[in-house]
Amino acid sequence: MKEFDYAAFKAKALEQLKSGKPLLGKDGAFAPLLENILNAALEGEMDAHMDAEERSTGNRRNGYTSKQVQTQLGEVTVHTPRDRESRFEPEFIKKRER
Repeated sequence: MKEFDYAAFKAKALEQLKSGKPLLGKDGAFAPLLENILNAALEGEMDAHMDAEERSTGNRRNGYTSKQVQTQLGEVTVHTPRDRESRFEPEFIKKRER
């Protein structure tokens, strides 16, 4: 997961405010921030799931599944972590939830 660029976020938000463009929505300044927060929450859930007991069974991380999620601030892309044995059930953004 790439590092969030706060300087670019600030610059885009100021530009949109000055030009009268909305901050919310797909191209709004807040979409990347929300996306970063949602992906961090999913990573935290995976970290909690992948404890020492789970790893002792041979289960490991196994990449990500990307999907578009509709939010009140617009559509964002989230990357849900996966595990090899498909035991990870995210609670924040559930499987098959949009």
